[in-house]
Amino acid sequence: MDAQELITKYAAGERDFTAILLCEANLSRIDLSGANFSEAILSLTNMSGTNLSNANMRKAKLNVARLSGANLYKANLSGAILNVANLIRADLREAQLVEATMIRSELIRADLSSANLTGANLSEADLREATLREANLEQADLSGAHLRGASLIAANLERANLHRADLSRADLRGVNLCNAELRQANLSQANLSGADLRGANLRWADLSGANLSGADLDEARLSGANLYGANLSNVNLLNATLVHADLTQANLIHADWVGADLTGAALTGAKIYAVSRFDVKADDITCDWVDLSPNGDRSHIQRFTPEESQRFFNATPPTVQIIVDRPLDPDANFVLAATYRQIARQYPALSHPPSIEVNSRRTIISFKIEQDEQLFPTAFVAILPFSDAAFTQKNLITLIKMIQPQSGNNLGVRVSNMVVQLNVALTKAMRKIGEMKIQPIRLDREPMSSFFQSPTQTVLANSSAETLMIHYHPDFGRNLTNLPGVNKTSISPGIKAQRFTTPPLNTVIEFVKSFYQLGE
Repeated sequence: MDAQELITKYAAGERDFTAILLCEANLSRIDLSGANFSEAILSLTNMSGTNLSNANMRKAKLNVARLSGANLYKANLSGAILNVANLIRADLREAQLVEATMIRSELIRADLSSANLTGANLSEADLREATLREANLEQADLSGAHLRGASLIAANLERANLHRADLSRADLRGVNLCNAELRQANLSQANLSGADLRGANLRWADLSGANLSGADLDEARLSGANLYGANLSNVNLLNATLVHADLTQANLIHADWVGADLTGAALTGAKIYAVSRFDVKADDITCDWVDLSPNGDRSHIQRFTPEESQRFFNATPPTVQIIVDRPLDPDANFVLAATYRQIARQYPALSHPPSIEVNSRRTIISFKIEQDEQLFPTAFVAILPFSDAAFTQKNLITLIKMIQPQSGNNLGVRVSNMVVQLNVALTKAMRKIGEMKIQPIRLDREPMSSFFQSPTQTVLANSSAETLMIHYHPDFGRNLTNLPGVNKTSISPGIKAQRFTTPPLNTVIEFVKSFYQLGE
């Protein structure tokens, strides 16, 4: 069959041209909409400007075919072979291209909006400035593809292979790149705001100047990636790998990178306002200064020596730990949560819930906080639900008094200022407690759990991982079922006589000395 015969038959109403052989024919600028070309051999055929909307071209061979400007709207090209085909400015909206082979095909400025390219092979294809809005490219092979300036808004590229692909200046807002392969990809100046990059492999990728605001990079691999000047504000980088990544002058304001590995990374000039410096691994980093200003305008610059930067980024979170000599039971769990909820409403510094670890003998309640200076007041308030509260609070006051500058201790200016701050913070906490109105929590059944009357320990740990014992009940560890002199029906009833040997003065001073302060 030649081109003229096909055109004549189509005009007569015939639509089935299954498996025809028609190479190097000229079928340009004619109407073949709805035709069936499944398994046809149309290599080198000129179909430029042809209307092939809704055509069935499943498994057709279209190698080096000319389809520039062709209308392939809703066409079925699943399994088709279009290697080196010319599809410049082609209309492929909602087309089916499942497992199609399009190696080195030309798709410059083509429109593939909502097209289904699941498992398609587009390696080294030219998709510059193409539109792939909401296209499905799951597990597609785009290795070495040219996508500079392309629009892939809300496209699905889950598990796609984009190794060495050029996505510079591409619009990838809201794109799904979960577990995608992006090694050595060029994403410079790309817009990836709100993108899903969980588990993506971005090793050695170029993300310089890219907009990743609000993106999800949970457990993403970014070793060796270039993120110079990138916008990473409000990004989720939990447990991400950023070994030897370049984050110079990157915007990380409000980013969450707990558990991230920053070993060997470059962070000079990074904007890190409201970014936790705790629970990250940052050995051998390069960081001369960071921008701590809320707007990233360099109004608050923090400069470091190499040693200071290591200490700043490798700090452990200050923690108040209350260890209860009894496992947490359901009743106690309810009362504890309800009591801390009441406290948090009146004392916002305790608004973040504690982590609770329970074993067969004990319960460990841990409050992680952002600043060392809040350790003493946080402990003062956190112990409130327990019978040991009065003794623990008394010990905190005693320890602060021990290290007051006027006592003749040679504390130095920095530690003296720190002690003043601690005293002020503790006084505020005491005043706030005096104003609190905590309603007793009653249960339907009695007697209530004796969890809150059990012996406790209170231990503080600062950002340098130094610890200080605040309180240790003398019966702790003796596993007594009933403590004498205790009213079982209230949260903080009577007080059993206790003794607490305060730590040596030098121990308390060294604990405070190891507090980290910006600008020290």
